[in-house]
Amino acid sequence: MSDLINAREAASLAIQFDQMGETDKAVECYRTAARILDRARDSVSLERRSEIREKVQEYLKRANALQEQKDVAQQAEVERSLQQCYFLMQQALDADEADLKDIALQLYTQAVELAVTIKSSDPEIKEKVKGLASQALDRAEDLKGINKFSTLSIGGQPRPVVSPNRPPLQREQSVHLQVSGGKHTYTEEEKDVLRTTSNINNNWFLPFMDVDLSEKFQYAIPFEEKASELKLSSKQQKEFDCWIRPHEICSDPKLIINEHVDCFSIKQTIVSDCSFVASLAVSALYERRFNKKIITSIIYPKNKNKQPVYNPFGKYMVKLHLNGVRRKVIIDDRLPYSKYGRLLCSYSSNKNEFWVSMLEKAYMKVMGGYDFPGSNSNIDLHALTGWIPERCAIRKDEPDFNADALYETIRSRMERGDVLVTVATGPLSDPDAERTGLVATHAYAVLDVKIANGVKLLKLKNPWSHLRWRGNYSELDTVHWTPNLRGLLNYDPESAAQYDNGVFWIDYTSILEFFDVFYLNWNPELFKFTYCIHQKWDAGNGPAKDAYIIGENPQFSLHVQGKGAVWLLLTRHITQIDDFRDNKEYITLLVYKNNGKRVYYPCK
Repeated sequence: MSDLINAREAASLAIQFDQMGETDKAVECYRTAARILDRARDSVSLERRSEIREKVQEYLKRANALQEQKDVAQQAEVERSLQQCYFLMQQALDADEADLKDIALQLYTQAVELAVTIKSSDPEIKEKVKGLASQALDRAEDLKGINKFSTLSIGGQPRPVVSPNRPPLQREQSVHLQVSGGKHTYTEEEKDVLRTTSNINNNWFLPFMDVDLSEKFQYAIPFEEKASELKLSSKQQKEFDCWIRPHEICSDPKLIINEHVDCFSIKQTIVSDCSFVASLAVSALYERRFNKKIITSIIYPKNKNKQPVYNPFGKYMVKLHLNGVRRKVIIDDRLPYSKYGRLLCSYSSNKNEFWVSMLEKAYMKVMGGYDFPGSNSNIDLHALTGWIPERCAIRKDEPDFNADALYETIRSRMERGDVLVTVATGPLSDPDAERTGLVATHAYAVLDVKIANGVKLLKLKNPWSHLRWRGNYSELDTVHWTPNLRGLLNYDPESAAQYDNGVFWIDYTSILEFFDVFYLNWNPELFKFTYCIHQKWDAGNGPAKDAYIIGENPQFSLHVQGKGAVWLLLTRHITQIDDFRDNKEYITLLVYKNNGKRVYYPCK
């Protein structure tokens, strides 16, 4: 009976260790319990031998399952470390090729340090690790003679290669536009404005400068932001389970899978940022159509081809246009995950691709969290690309609204790559929303604009990647889609009806009926002569906050030689999400021919 007692104790310990996650001890105790029970089988009655045999098999099965789980986890960790080694080597080679010897030496050394920690019984992996370590070490030794490090050893800590003192901010670095004329450095007042408005929602977002191209992206352990996780929306909180990294979702994560990002793969979930997701879609389509990287160019780290790459160390840097200048936003790669096994943020439907989620997280960090109050695509596209915003309200019943001219501007300029366009609905009654398939106060990406057989049409994408227009020229329309029109637009409504991806054709007449506003963002390359200035003033000066006098507000004189359009872009710096959420301030532009004299409002 002592064997049975010992087996019972061993099994009890095994279960305890199993529940505590101590795999090695649990496996040992399960196998011990099975061995003792098997030895005791001959000393019990025939009736109990069958029961004991089942217990032995049960303990061995659990021990083998735990051991297999551990082996799989260890193999995954080895492969992840190997992936990190490859990342370090690629970054080192790129720095080496760019003649950044100090940075290259640091990266080669880190690759060696990581390689020697990888333990695997797989001969193929051993050979890979040995080759990586040898290549990195050889090149590091070659560089030592020309590097300013006095000492360097595996396991040592090389001193920082980037000076903590950031160089002076130059005016031409402050905007996406080409700057001509005037001074190229900021005044003390401007520096104070940019410094003060670098703190947004209690996070610092410093102006992006050349020194930031040497940002460190590799760490001994996966990078994690010092700040706590981003605040979740109420819808996210109901489903939230944990924060998860890409390598925990899939075995081979990538930032971008193909050479060009795909606008059709972008999918909004339960974050209220349809204007941002629509902005991503039109930017991604522009990249593919015109082969100009206006959206992927803002994501770091990159490879030598300037393509953003997946970072197995979990750190990314995104360059956004915020509060007057391009600023750096640092994020880790932890994403909100549902207890139902899905991401609770926007994502790419292309398997293993994460650029959409990372860009959204960067923007949500600036905006205070996933509890996003909503925006519009003029604001979002300007932040993402620096393209110049123009709001075109749809006022079909007003005599000064030229619907035909607006349509032709959008069609011709989109075709030339001069503009990015989204369109948004206003309030819709529940019956209208149900009948039309449109979402109230919702942004849609404009993917194409065509005149076919005299009909003005637009191709739109719902950021949700489902729920489409149900009216004229939808995939459900059996009247208007003639064989000739199908051929002209290369569109098969029957095939489109098989899968709802949120993409649809709609006629311009219906746009004018059910939509409220077009958001146009213009290519800054169109503006050849530009200048920017940063100022602050007290809106409370004068009676009732400028209601009667603007004499204390900034006033400028503008002299234009020749003919041409002059665009003036006003951007108000916002540092708190509550100000963005419930904006009670305003900025406006008053234009006078007054020779620079003070201008007063009339008394009535």
